[in-house]
Amino acid sequence: MSNIVIISGSPSTLSRSSAISTFLQDILVTEGNQVSTITVRNLPPEDLIYAQFNSPAIQQAKTLVEQAAAVIIVSPVYKASYPGVLKTFLDLIPEKGFTDKIVFPVVTGGTFAHLLSLEYAFKPLVSVLGAREILEGVYIVDSQITYTEQEITFVDSEIEQRLKFAIDQLLIQLQQKEMQAIR
Repeated sequence: MSNIVIISGSPSTLSRSSAISTFLQDILVTEGNQVSTITVRNLPPEDLIYAQFNSPAIQQAKTLVEQAAAVIIVSPVYKASYPGVLKTFLDLIPEKGFTDKIVFPVVTGGTFAHLLSLEYAFKPLVSVLGAREILEGVYIVDSQITYTEQEITFVDSEIEQRLKFAIDQLLIQLQQKEMQAIR
């Protein structure tokens, strides 16, 4: 059993990021993992904007990241990058806060035009935070899924398969890491 944190980076209340986060959390919990979700839009805005490192809500979120063996970032992409609310939260993570963690980015966007945001926006950001084990991300075009607050439907079944495959890869890497730690 691994400790995994999902960071949902959408500024919207009802979002693809939230629906995907719930989908991934359900799979991971079914596999016996402990999963926590940080919904960045629910953190106190003034604590994010004014970089209140000592805020109880920020401290709690940072502790979830610190204790996790893996971090999954689920985010929309706007104008070829992540939303500002996600960036303000990640700015509060210590410089090497992702060291020794497996990071898996999942990004949604309106068109395939933003596909390279995984390579040119997300990878550099998590690398600066110390991530060295970055799984191949999954990019999802908005039209490939439909969602409600409680449910996600994959219009394109390949996306569901890619997400499940990526989660399998994450779990394999976590298991290998745990076996190495025992030795």
